[in-house]
Amino acid sequence: MADKNHSCAFRTSIGGQALIEGIMMRGPEKQAIVVRDQEGNLVEKVEGLKFIKDRYPILGVPLVRGTVNFLASMVSGVKALMYSAEFYPDDEAAQPSKFDLWLEKHFSDKKLESLIITLAVILGVGMSVFLFMVLPTLLTGGILHFFPGFPLWGRNVVEGLLKVAIFVLYLAVCSRQSDIYRVFQYHGAEHKTIFCYEAGLPLTVENVRKQPKHHPRCGTSFLFVVIFVSIIVSSIVFGIWPMTNALMRTGVHLLLLPLVVGITYEFNRWVGRHVGESGLAKILTAPGMWLQNFTTNEPEDGMIEVAIRAMELVLPEEKGKDEW
Repeated sequence: MADKNHSCAFRTSIGGQALIEGIMMRGPEKQAIVVRDQEGNLVEKVEGLKFIKDRYPILGVPLVRGTVNFLASMVSGVKALMYSAEFYPDDEAAQPSKFDLWLEKHFSDKKLESLIITLAVILGVGMSVFLFMVLPTLLTGGILHFFPGFPLWGRNVVEGLLKVAIFVLYLAVCSRQSDIYRVFQYHGAEHKTIFCYEAGLPLTVENVRKQPKHHPRCGTSFLFVVIFVSIIVSSIVFGIWPMTNALMRTGVHLLLLPLVVGITYEFNRWVGRHVGESGLAKILTAPGMWLQNFTTNEPEDGMIEVAIRAMELVLPEEKGKDEW
């Protein structure tokens, strides 16, 4: 029934992110973070949204907006994770280290927060680029060093297969971490709540529970499509300008990254509108949906309550303003 309802449902632009014992929802006007603290209470934080494209319209045009929105999502996601972590401090970190004391002495709270967020985003993007783009290229170069006559199209195939294999292995390893399991349960609650809202059903635990936990606009699917698009784009580029040097190929991959993210973003927008109506959209999203088996778990009722409250806080006053 959930699938039937969703197939003819309203499409919302509201999206979310699982946190530490909480969820962030982002609507067209507001962003809300809801965390269940150690006493079991729901702690809410709501703030209005300001979009950089309103000040610089050029950053909102197709292909460009993908990279801009991706970086903005990274920053807001790190901030939300830091906020949720404050309710579950690490006992081992109760006593500040000498480095922590040095930072507190030389930076104000606001500057220190900005510094931490900036470093976290740089490290997050850097690790993703290294694991899923740089490492496969270097490994391919190392392997094919022993096969000098290997055709260029074969190199592209090997490199692409390594990208997908490393990504799947990474998700599989993460999904086995006990601390991550509960985060992925909240991830499932977020998806189910969005589906329930899109189906036009009242936001109750019972209605949300019945919904699917895999969503076509999920970040997991987005990252997979980034990898898939990078394989296609690099194959075209290296087909036109043959290149076998691993370092040079790595540099080209990095230069192509904004274009790859931009194409992926536009693809996700199209899928978000047509996945319930187009057989092609369903086929194209199938791999990313399957990968969500690693990153979404069935939530507890209390987690669904958190997701519902976060959704309620970002619903626009004007009905339909969040239409995708």
